[in-house]
Amino acid sequence: MSLLVLASSCKKDPKASVAPTPTTPPVVVASRSDLTKDSIYLYAKETYYWNEGMPTYAVFNPRGFGSNEAVLNAIIALPGTNKPTDKYSFLDDGSVSTSLGGVSGDFGFSVFYNASPSSDLRIKYVSPNSPAAAKALKRGYRITKLNGRTDLSSAVSSNIDFVGSAVFGSAATVSMTVLKPDGSSEDVTIGRATYSNNPIFLTKILNVGSKKVGYIVYNSFTTNSRDALTTEIGKFQTAGVTELIVDLRYNGGGSVATADVFTNLIAPAAYTGQVMYTTYWTKTMQDGNAKILSHQPLLDAQGKLQNFTGGVNGVYATYADIDYRPTKSAGNVENFDKTGSAEFKKIYFLVLSGTASASELMINSLKGVMPGDVKLIGQKTYGKPVGFFAIKIDKLELYVPQFETKNQKNEGGYYNGMAVDYSVSDDVTKDFGDPTERLLAAALSYSEKGTFSISNIPSKIASVSGMSAFETERLNEVFDRNVFKGMIDDKLKLKKQ
Repeated sequence: MSLLVLASSCKKDPKASVAPTPTTPPVVVASRSDLTKDSIYLYAKETYYWNEGMPTYAVFNPRGFGSNEAVLNAIIALPGTNKPTDKYSFLDDGSVSTSLGGVSGDFGFSVFYNASPSSDLRIKYVSPNSPAAAKALKRGYRITKLNGRTDLSSAVSSNIDFVGSAVFGSAATVSMTVLKPDGSSEDVTIGRATYSNNPIFLTKILNVGSKKVGYIVYNSFTTNSRDALTTEIGKFQTAGVTELIVDLRYNGGGSVATADVFTNLIAPAAYTGQVMYTTYWTKTMQDGNAKILSHQPLLDAQGKLQNFTGGVNGVYATYADIDYRPTKSAGNVENFDKTGSAEFKKIYFLVLSGTASASELMINSLKGVMPGDVKLIGQKTYGKPVGFFAIKIDKLELYVPQFETKNQKNEGGYYNGMAVDYSVSDDVTKDFGDPTERLLAAALSYSEKGTFSISNIPSKIASVSGMSAFETERLNEVFDRNVFKGMIDDKLKLKKQ
């Protein structure tokens, strides 16, 4: 970040009879807080996707806001041509960059209520390699006591906040009693720890008549999961799998480069060489007018400075040296490039309101070339066709949308989410891979019969009312607050020198 220094000028007194003694002009240095607020505004002014018509520095007056968050919220609230509600911009302390590389520091599990009003609190998922996994916890276990409290009913608002703080807060440990499907119960205490996150929660091959259907639960597009994805999809190919179910119900996105890898693993070879998607950056960035990006050094995959001349004379690259034009030569038109030999006749995506960004990018890319053979099952997705890279400001990282993607048919703009082919609610009472779990059951039904009929599977637990959309969103706000929703372009291309 460039430091802004305001120097006052020294003026001669016209009434003075003698020349004043020369002095050093006083220098007024802005505070660290003011400079951070300035930088949030100035970077948004040149890189924000909806920056057209943003007010001048003097009119906006970033130093007039009480906090960094207030500055960003004011930018988010600015009107703009064709600007959707901006639910994407945020400030971070570096946690996102760490998690993108596959490193987590938490208990390693999430929760959700089975229905509402209800005290039926369930484990939603458990991350492999995590402290929760070490305790052998599973999706679907019911939590009957949490940090000593037994009244966990979601009908009481304070209970929801209590659960959110216990599971997703900063405490070193969490204790609970869980009721397992076999009727037994267990008391467990879990300690927070840093661990290598494996976002592939499960792979399984299911027999549907004479067909073999592959099933993969993938929770985040981390950079460390590409080799594992290649291995698992290769196993499906070796086993003769002809259809694929990709469970992205809790996947909030991540690395664009990883999304490309996954897409090329499952896309038919016939589309190799065709356009997968095009990236459209902010107009000022396309035109090379985002000069402020010269203050952002470009790092390689190992976190080292990239350079033009091998480091000779210290000529290092910055984000101002990227070519942001929507062309192939600039690296902003991505073509299909089939990896491996797996061929899937149909692909089913299991999605919910938390399915976002890089997940939606992969779905949209495939729908652009095989729309009849791509089916969405579950609930409307989050709606994030835009992405960004981190802008480092002092100890913070600023994320504001800087680009939008569109598929081969120029389809994008799904700001209100992607509609599903079959609407069905999540079933947190069943573990991943259980063929009676509603989302998976719908996919298997279509694979077998060509319809989404799951009449033999209850759509909700008997005698318990399903959640309203409002209740679901309220819980998502509390229980998904630590879930990153975004796609980070980590394959930017330097301009030719």
